[in-house]
Amino acid sequence: MNSGHKQPVSVLVVIYTTALDVLLLERSAHPGFWQSVTGSREDGESLINTARREVLEETGIDTASGQLSDWQMTNTFEIFTQWRQRYAPGVTHNVEHVFSLRLADRPPVVTAPDEHRDWQWLPWREAAERCFSWSNRDAILLLPKRPASGA
Repeated sequence: MNSGHKQPVSVLVVIYTTALDVLLLERSAHPGFWQSVTGSREDGESLINTARREVLEETGIDTASGQLSDWQMTNTFEIFTQWRQRYAPGVTHNVEHVFSLRLADRPPVVTAPDEHRDWQWLPWREAAERCFSWSNRDAILLLPKRPASGA
């Protein structure tokens, strides 16, 4: 089923600690672009499995070490022109599904250098300000309002 194009369906996974410190990653191809874990669904993969895979690939963190939650929230946004060649011709928008991974503390982070050049833990307000993506910023700003058991 894989046509060689990315699916315009993705996940955003905000990784944070119980103290509301948020993990951000800096994109290798775009220095200064800080974000949470993101990634496109592959083939017929479930969204929760996409979230698990992307967290492991991008950070080395196993989601079983924390509480992975599907927020049942989506964002639709226009794909940046410079990234559209990754998608099938005519695809201009992506639907992003929001998840979070709550951890007791800050585990070691191992990034894939072809995707991310740096990482940092920041208090939630600072992390929100640092994000280049409005949907990522808005999700981080919602963290303190999420129930502790369901975030």
